[in-house]
Amino acid sequence: MQIIDTHSHIYLDDFKIDFDETIQRAKANKVVKILLPNIDVASVAQINELVAKDKNYFIPMMGIHPTSVDADFKKNLEIILNQENLKNICAIGEIGLDYYWSTDFKSEQIEAFEYQINFAKERNLPIAIHCRDAFDDILDILEKNFDDKLKGVLHCFTGNLAQAERLIAMGFYLGIGGVLTYKNSGLDKVIENIDLQHLILETDSPYLTPVPFRGKRNESSYTIYIVQKLAEVKNVSQEEVCAETTQNAIKLFNLKL
Repeated sequence: MQIIDTHSHIYLDDFKIDFDETIQRAKANKVVKILLPNIDVASVAQINELVAKDKNYFIPMMGIHPTSVDADFKKNLEIILNQENLKNICAIGEIGLDYYWSTDFKSEQIEAFEYQINFAKERNLPIAIHCRDAFDDILDILEKNFDDKLKGVLHCFTGNLAQAERLIAMGFYLGIGGVLTYKNSGLDKVIENIDLQHLILETDSPYLTPVPFRGKRNESSYTIYIVQKLAEVKNVSQEEVCAETTQNAIKLFNLKL
């Protein structure tokens, strides 16, 4: 079995104390690559430092997270999306909309999201989308900008079946993580109606830890618990889940194992 964790913030200080051990556990649990979505200007250096250690195992993305968007987002985007930082990236991300924490910069979030969508399309790159309390706007913007160059994943998908079908109709993948293992999330009822060909695996480490470690720090080795739950929901083997989702990730992000 081979697993790709398509969304992890393992470069954060949460992993500073036991980073090497964390990676050893990930590799022991069949994780063959970890993709690193960017957050803001400060996290660029953290990602680049980690990629320099092993550019075949750690694959960077570049973008600005919606909760990092403020009045200076254009200046910050210039710093993040400069030519040097775009070397070897697999996607523009994570980008999107987040109305949960604040809507003070809602219009700026939308502007930044649309700018980064078009930036990705011009470079034939996929996008990794963050969505919180903003599904309607996310879907409307994607459909407005849809063409054969638009591709990506809705990271940490927690929507309903109708929302999933709108994304799939545009060729988007759904990022499935720890929420699938939560007893009352209802995500299992949605995913049982979605073919594996539309799914990829992720952790969003250190957040959204799956059962049985919910409440503790998440890490890439825990993707195995998402695999187990997804196999149960889809009534297939864990090997099939790994094979299909890994191939999906390779295709979307243009990866080489």
